[in-house]
Amino acid sequence: MFWLLALCFAACFNLTLVWPLRCLAVDASRSGWRTVRIASEGARPPYNYLENNKLAGFEIDIGRDLCARMKVSCSFIAQDWDGLIPGLLAHRYDAIMAAMEIAGEARKKIAFTKPYIRMPSAFMTLKQGATLDTSPSGLVGKAIGVESGGAHQAYLDDVYKQSEIRPYATLEEAILDLAEGRLDAVIGDKDAIAEYMKTRKEAQCCVLSADVPRDPAYFGDGIGIALRKQDKALKAMFEKALDSCVADGAFAKIRAKYFDFKID
Repeated sequence: MFWLLALCFAACFNLTLVWPLRCLAVDASRSGWRTVRIASEGARPPYNYLENNKLAGFEIDIGRDLCARMKVSCSFIAQDWDGLIPGLLAHRYDAIMAAMEIAGEARKKIAFTKPYIRMPSAFMTLKQGATLDTSPSGLVGKAIGVESGGAHQAYLDDVYKQSEIRPYATLEEAILDLAEGRLDAVIGDKDAIAEYMKTRKEAQCCVLSADVPRDPAYFGDGIGIALRKQDKALKAMFEKALDSCVADGAFAKIRAKYFDFKID
């Protein structure tokens, strides 16, 4: 009789354990991400660019690696810079990997993962203006080109108030106007400018000038993956995958493919 009671108790005990675990498994399956749509600009090499009309670059390679670690199916969507955050909030995609700084007004609207790159900014000037003073006092009355809507424009608007700030849809358009002599300087991420100078003939007119002091108030904590604030589970998945990618050396290998100088 004692043995029978013990067996019944064990059976009941197992039932009380198995049932909650099954419920948890179902809940996890229902809330889990199986597909993730990632938007990128396709106009900021080496981070992201178009190759044969398809997105390519450092962030695309990192994104694919992270998706494999998260065991989700990912697609990549090209979106112009000004439409990136509105498109995310409108649920046209689920994440942004577009060299977006964790800074400024964006922080109020969307969430970011921990940074995966901290890149210095720099000015680009014409070769004949290589000695041009790019401080606020040195660029009084001068025309400065900048990609619209980002941290660099916010920085110029506040710090270079006596300069003529000219926003462009892309950094490339600003550099083309600099090459034509319609601008005195262009500001942007140092790596993006360096990449452009290596690959485009029209950039032979120009040189990298002084680095821009990194002010966290404008340039934030670096570049991160942008997400909707409510998608906390997806953020945790991305951050876990990033940690894994860095830990096993995959991140460093991908980074070395695109950057030939040291970055944080």
